[in-house]
Amino acid sequence: MALDFLAGCAGGVAGVLVGHPFDTVKVRLQVQSAGKPQYRGTLHCFRSIVKQESVLGLYKGLGSPLMGLTFINALVFGVQGNTLRALGRDSPLNQFLAGAAAGAIQCVICCPMELAKTRLQLQDAGAARAYRGSLHCLAQTYRREGLRGVNRGMVATLLRETPSFGVYFLAYDVLTRALGCEPGDRLLVPKLLLAGGTAGIASWLSTYPVDVVKSRLQADGLRGAPRYRGILDCVRQSYQAEGWRVFTRGLASTLLRAFPVNAATFATVTVVLTYVRDEEARPEGEAVPAAPAAAASPPLAQPSSL
Repeated sequence: MALDFLAGCAGGVAGVLVGHPFDTVKVRLQVQSAGKPQYRGTLHCFRSIVKQESVLGLYKGLGSPLMGLTFINALVFGVQGNTLRALGRDSPLNQFLAGAAAGAIQCVICCPMELAKTRLQLQDAGAARAYRGSLHCLAQTYRREGLRGVNRGMVATLLRETPSFGVYFLAYDVLTRALGCEPGDRLLVPKLLLAGGTAGIASWLSTYPVDVVKSRLQADGLRGAPRYRGILDCVRQSYQAEGWRVFTRGLASTLLRAFPVNAATFATVTVVLTYVRDEEARPEGEAVPAAPAAAASPPLAQPSSL
């Protein structure tokens, strides 16, 4: 458990550092006005942020996912591993159920963390900064809106995380088996990278429209009066104003981000697991091979979110 926790934290940090710029682009594309769009697409959004706010603009809100990473990984790995053991058999269905349970439980931390991240990402570079950082954002939100405001988008986050984590763990399990990821295979790491990246993409595709709704609910009221009364009202208004394409807005940025994030995460986790287990085995004189893919719990692709 402690080793999974350590490896997951290291892998999660690597994934966040690689993927956060893509996440910033995704959020800005998701919440921009349909009538007066600020960005024409993913590449234009990237260029605009770098030009107007420097490269650091792509890393706005980074503190929030890093801050919650330790707690989220502890929950995800603990719940997933214990659920899988409780179910009694390592099967594809049980992988899905264990992943879904882990996704549901970690929403308690993921939702407030993503609220702070989203609001920090949407701060204009030249305007007066409403928030100095993640903790300040959450404190200000709590002062103005109470506990309900801090947990805004919780139901949408739950609807996104539960099935997406199930799909993620299931896809990873199926792919590692299909690729023949075995200890001692010289192509083990590339296979893990391929399996992890593909699983991350599959996970996002399974629930992306819900993520759009979640982002809009969490950003609601930040630039004017609140517009949405809840999930269904957000879906209805978004569809009436912009059609079904609104629910795929920012998808290109998300998919571009999903593969390298999961690749970085799995590579880091594999190295940490292999190194620590080899070090633990060395006093007894036993050579311990690299952990097979199926034996290691797949790490979080994105705090919340994959």
